[in-house]
Amino acid sequence: MPPNFGIHVPKFVTMVTKLMKSANLDSFDRKLLDLVRRNNLEPARNLAERVGLSESSVLRRLRRMRAEGIIVADVAIVDPALTGAAITMHVLVQLDNAGHARTDSFAKAIARRPEVVAAWNVTGDDDFLLTVQVPSMEAYDIFTREELSDEAYVRTFKTLISIRPVVDNMLSRRPLTA
Repeated sequence: MPPNFGIHVPKFVTMVTKLMKSANLDSFDRKLLDLVRRNNLEPARNLAERVGLSESSVLRRLRRMRAEGIIVADVAIVDPALTGAAITMHVLVQLDNAGHARTDSFAKAIARRPEVVAAWNVTGDDDFLLTVQVPSMEAYDIFTREELSDEAYVRTFKTLISIRPVVDNMLSRRPLTA
């Protein structure tokens, strides 16, 4: 990443710089990534058999990909319905006069909310798309009053309640490109 010489560099510049950087992955790395994205608890000996490498080579490659930031986290994907957040909603938010300061302020506020499990700053008529998971409509009402009110400079918001997932937003579904 280029030096910023003491100048504040917006996060999106950092993200674009990261996007321009490409990892050097061979076919074995890609096969390994495909397997560990589906189950990162798979023993190295099983991974080695499935990709055609030795166990030590698999471990070395995984360690390198973690060190290089290709693998950024090993996480457990939890079923929200079994942990008390049974209702999933997608919320389109339109801000009043969505300048950089208000957009950044709103982004910081919603990032602190545990109900917001994903959020995007988007183009078009709306400014944000949020994925919110709550245990009840009462909890959603509290969330909207606290975060989507006039005081938060929200002009309007539209809520779409999920009936059932058709294609889940699992990270393992994302294509490995480049």
